[in-house]
Amino acid sequence: MIQGENLGFAYGRTPVLDGVGVTAPTGRVLGLIGPNGSGKTTLLRLLYGSLKPSSGTVTVDGSPLQRLSPRETARRLAVVVQENGGESTLTVAEMVLLGRGPHIGTFARTSTADEEIAWESLRRVGAVHLGPRAFAGLSGGEKQRVLIARALAQGAGHVLLDEPTNHLDIRYQHEILALVRELGTTAIIVLHDLNLAARYCDDLVLLEKGRVVGSGPASNLIEDDELLGRVYGIGVRRIEHGGQAHLLFQPYG
Repeated sequence: MIQGENLGFAYGRTPVLDGVGVTAPTGRVLGLIGPNGSGKTTLLRLLYGSLKPSSGTVTVDGSPLQRLSPRETARRLAVVVQENGGESTLTVAEMVLLGRGPHIGTFARTSTADEEIAWESLRRVGAVHLGPRAFAGLSGGEKQRVLIARALAQGAGHVLLDEPTNHLDIRYQHEILALVRELGTTAIIVLHDLNLAARYCDDLVLLEKGRVVGSGPASNLIEDDELLGRVYGIGVRRIEHGGQAHLLFQPYG
């Protein structure tokens, strides 16, 4: 479980988050949603420790994040952010093997066991066939699979992803999020697409101007057409099709 309590953050004199509370229960997928500039990515960075909150605390399975060493943090939290890999000369297998770093001594080399874990991680994401290929030459969807495999190789029980479907076509968007659901880890995902959030997240936190204005089970939050419409500034209508909620949007006026 990852918890943030009363989190605040500012860039210089510009406040970004104020009094934010968030809980990602063990084994569930939590989506962070909200308009551009609402603080989603900043909140995610606070939750994995790349930014330090100006107020509040973050705990991972009951341990204060600020008290964990970088190595221990990496053993508990795996982060998947946008990477183009354009300058990388690594193969896919080598990229995934980097995930074993937190478990290897400073001057130690990777072992056969580490390599087996890396290949098993590639198998879990359906990317074993990509192992010998250059990471830089992969498509966007393939790169995301490999980055998730690297997170799996890290052995962390929590995975945090910043817009993992950004710039992907529709097929890969669904494949990547379905894969995240199947991992069985605690996952926190920043998403822009509300229909993807409704389909693949167990819980949602809705941010507006740095504050939480809605949270809870995804099915409940998605039903609040009025709240979503106010926050996003667009008409929202929820329909059911095949047992799945879908949102339709209509600009005001």
